[in-house]
Amino acid sequence: MLQAYFALEYTCIFGNAAGEGSAAMKISGAESQIMEALWRRGPLTPDGIVAEVGDEQGWAPGTVKTLITRLLHKAAIEGAREAGGYFYRPLISRETYVRDESQSLVDRLFDGEAAPLVAHFAEHRALTPKDIPLLKKLIADLEDE
Repeated sequence: MLQAYFALEYTCIFGNAAGEGSAAMKISGAESQIMEALWRRGPLTPDGIVAEVGDEQGWAPGTVKTLITRLLHKAAIEGAREAGGYFYRPLISRETYVRDESQSLVDRLFDGEAAPLVAHFAEHRALTPKDIPLLKKLIADLEDE
């Protein structure tokens, strides 16, 4: 299971709303766990990141530190010495990451169209009865705009 998890890679495009400064960045599934910890908990020390994701994922401290190094090289995070130690923080927001990951998925699998994605979930029972009224409301709100 762990090997399959490490093999996942996503192409993420990060930049500002105008698209300036965007650059393709591949973040693996394992690296995304480090990012999630930083978004969830704020700036963390290396030991803090290990405590946050290491045990949960079954990763040794060296594995977590390797993932941190990869994210530093990709400029997805930065580190700085502060009172109390060396802390890492994300350079991209979770909102930007989710938006770009979602768009990448839709582009790759559904030719950039959202409707086939929703149809796929509906056909394969990934939508719950609770999802249907929420989707109807979303569509109605979009039509009102």
